[in-house]
Amino acid sequence: MQLPFRNREEAGRLLGTELADRKLPADTIVVALPRGGVPVGLAVASILHAPLDVVVVRKLGVPRQPELAMGAIAGETVQVLDQRLIRDLRIAREDVDAVVARERAEIVRREKLYRGGGPAPDLRGRTVLLVDDGLATGSTMAVAARYVRGFHPRQLIVAVPVASSQAATRMSEEADRCVCLARPDPFEAVGQWYVDFHQVSDAEVQSMLAESRRRAVTSGAA
Repeated sequence: MQLPFRNREEAGRLLGTELADRKLPADTIVVALPRGGVPVGLAVASILHAPLDVVVVRKLGVPRQPELAMGAIAGETVQVLDQRLIRDLRIAREDVDAVVARERAEIVRREKLYRGGGPAPDLRGRTVLLVDDGLATGSTMAVAARYVRGFHPRQLIVAVPVASSQAATRMSEEADRCVCLARPDPFEAVGQWYVDFHQVSDAEVQSMLAESRRRAVTSGAA
């Protein structure tokens, strides 16, 4: 695999081609992590003729130090907290709860925004491809994988264009399989493996999901 990728769309096409060779079931659904994972997911979904949806994961920032993560959440059910950090920084329980409540509200807002107010798809018994633009530590993807597991898919596959060896190994434990096109070493950040790694906007995510829904109506994918 020649790196860097030109952009997320190219990475998604290459990943989609690799996944197409694996003869996945007809009920496969692509679930991407916004925002950077959505362009990759759209390209994958297009090649596989599969529907595209999202799972929103939010970092829980330490009060007054929001860049420092004390955990992450997904949906209304999955919450991972760094109890050691919380204890060492003496963060009060009520402060943790306030951050969690704020980020849960943001998850609800973004999911409604991205889906245009439509319902979430039923993942039970389906093959789910959980897609992002890359994995450095794998922490966010691990939370997403645990959340998706709660819907009892038949098979959960994490699929990314590039990842650190550490993150790819971790995902092999969180999912049934991890498909990764490249595992460069040393690995510092996902962005170093893309020529164009611009920040994807909410408007772009909405547009890409709407495009996928239009394709699904045309092709009969659900």
